[in-house]
Amino acid sequence: MARLILGIMAGTLTTVSFLPQVIKMYRTKNVKDLSIATFSIFSCGVFLWLIYGIVVGEWPIILANGMTLILSFMIIAMKIKYK
Repeated sequence: MARLILGIMAGTLTTVSFLPQVIKMYRTKNVKDLSIATFSIFSCGVFLWLIYGIVVGEWPIILANGMTLILSFMIIAMKIKYK
């Protein structure tokens, strides 16, 4: 049970950490200092973590990385749109 709680807390914090960036980018339309290469590589890593979570059947890993992947794709999309 402690392992599950730890996983949920870690996943929640790492996922929520992207929300301020997504909100700021959406409001200001300023994406000049973000690296699309960095977020693309990061997204590939998160995708692999998502696959790993599915393979081992760990819901905290699946949910956290699924949400993080969506937020990361939103950042990449805004970088392309507001370039």
